[in-house]
Amino acid sequence: MPAKSLSGGGRPLFPPGPAGMLLYAVDAVLTPGSPVSDIGQLTALASDAVAVGGGHVLDTSHVTFPNGAVTLVLILAESHLAIHTWPEDNLIAIDLFSCGAIDGPRVAAELARLLRLDDVRMQRIERGPGARP
Repeated sequence: MPAKSLSGGGRPLFPPGPAGMLLYAVDAVLTPGSPVSDIGQLTALASDAVAVGGGHVLDTSHVTFPNGAVTLVLILAESHLAIHTWPEDNLIAIDLFSCGAIDGPRVAAELARLLRLDDVRMQRIERGPGARP
């Protein structure tokens, strides 16, 4: 199945807001073609998605667990992107925390496309002082 779009009818799922602290939490289903088991490819694709959203990768770190699950963290000039996989359940969780100018919905949409994800669900959560509930 192709990845689901994170935009609706050509407009962003979430309209751009003021630059502030935002968490974009993405949960999705891994498809058989999802290239998440190769940490080099996953890192490159995640870095590409960040660049598409206007972000800048400063460093990366990862752990591969005995069952093939992966945790990948990209340290960004704008904050961080964390990817966690559960291959036994075909699940992936992606957290993009931004305290700078980065297009979170665009990063998430690009990750969904590049990683061939299905059933993509995203929440936008304001963080920090003055954040709305």
